[in-house]
Amino acid sequence: MPDTIAISGASGHIGGRVARALAGSGPSLRLLGRDPGRLPALPGSTAAVADFADARSVASALRGVGTFFFVSATESADRADQQAAVVRAAVDAGVARIVYLSFVGAAPDCTFTFGRDHWHTEQAIRASGLDFTFLRDNQYQDIIPHFADADGVIRGPAGDGKVAAVTRADVADCAAAVLTSSEHSGATFDLTGPRAFTLSAAAAEMTRILGRPYRFAEESVEEAYASRASYRAPQWEVDGWVSTYTAIAQGDLETVTDSVAVLSGHPATDFTDYLATLTEQR
Repeated sequence: MPDTIAISGASGHIGGRVARALAGSGPSLRLLGRDPGRLPALPGSTAAVADFADARSVASALRGVGTFFFVSATESADRADQQAAVVRAAVDAGVARIVYLSFVGAAPDCTFTFGRDHWHTEQAIRASGLDFTFLRDNQYQDIIPHFADADGVIRGPAGDGKVAAVTRADVADCAAAVLTSSEHSGATFDLTGPRAFTLSAAAAEMTRILGRPYRFAEESVEEAYASRASYRAPQWEVDGWVSTYTAIAQGDLETVTDSVAVLSGHPATDFTDYLATLTEQR
C-alpha cells in the first residue's frame, strides 16, 4: 500500500514488532506514542505524540495517514469511551482504513470483561464508515508464564477449559501482512495458536522446558476474588483478571483457527516452541 501507515503503541511488543517489520519496505510509517523518546528510530518513519486520553493529539498525529494500525489502549474504566474518541479523531484526520487489534469473542456481554471494550470499539469503527479489518487475538502465550506466582503456582477458576493462546510475534506478523495488503476489507480474523491446552498442561510443559516446578491450582470464583484482594485494585480490573480464567473454563477461548498461517505465511507457534525461546534468551 502506498499510503502512510500509522502504528499506535509503536514502543510496545506488537506495535514495535510491526514497525520493525515494515520499516524500509515501502510505505512511510508514522509511529505513535505518548512519549516520543520511547519510539524506535526506524528507516522511513517519523514519530508523533498521540495520547488516547487526548483525542486532539490523536487527530493531529493521524493527519495525512491513510491506514491506522490501532493497538488498543491499556485497560481502564473508560477505555471504550476513550477508544470511540480515537475512532472519531481518525475520521476527523481523514484516515481511510483502520486495522484494529481486538479480542476473540468480543461481545457486549463476553465472559472476559476486558473483551467488552473491544466490541464497543469495533462497533464505533463500523459506524464510522471507514474501511476496516479486525484482528481478534486469543490470550498471549507470552503472558501465561506470568500467571504463575513466585512459587510457580497458577491459580484461577479455569477448570479443565482450554485456551488456544497465540504469540505476540505471530499477531504482529499477521498485522504487518494485513497493513501492506489491499485485501481483507471488512474482514474479521481470529488469531490463535495451533492447539488449545489446559492451564494444567501449560504448567507441565513449563516445568519440563523451563526447568523449575510449576502447577495449576484450581480456585472457585469466590476464592479467586479473595486471593486478589490484597492488590487493592479497582473492581473493574479485578473482574478482568478473574474473567481471564472463567473465559477459559467456559470454553470461550478454545477454538483453533488457521488465520495465522493464512495471513502471515508461516505456521502458528506452538506453546512448547515459544517456551523453548525463553530458555534460549537466558
